[in-house]
Amino acid sequence: MHPLEEAVQVKGSTEFTRSELVGILTFRLRRFSVSEAKELIEEWLEEGLLEEREGKLHVKIEALEKTEKPEDLLGEMVVHIARSLGWSEMEVMEGIKALRERYGDLDERILAYLFGLEKGVDMSKFKDRLDV
Repeated sequence: MHPLEEAVQVKGSTEFTRSELVGILTFRLRRFSVSEAKELIEEWLEEGLLEEREGKLHVKIEALEKTEKPEDLLGEMVVHIARSLGWSEMEVMEGIKALRERYGDLDERILAYLFGLEKGVDMSKFKDRLDV
């Protein structure tokens, strides 16, 4: 998950002051040093992932979604489920692994599909892409 998405989850909003975002990235998430967080904020502004308006930084969720390109079907399903449920990708993977105990040694993509359905996530866009 992108650090900006994690920061949005922590705060519950896409709007930050600079010091607030640095604090979340550095102290709350423990992902970067203060200087690294400041440099990344500048990079994200240049890349269009952040926008500055009236002294506040706004995370552009649509731009973030475009930067993340899951490499495979499993990764794409995990990202979809995590976003739909507001979970981290790690939590989704743990849920998928728990299903393995119940259903046995099925392909992880099928387990991910079943996990999404079980949690009420619309998985229809993956149905035709599963090799069963």
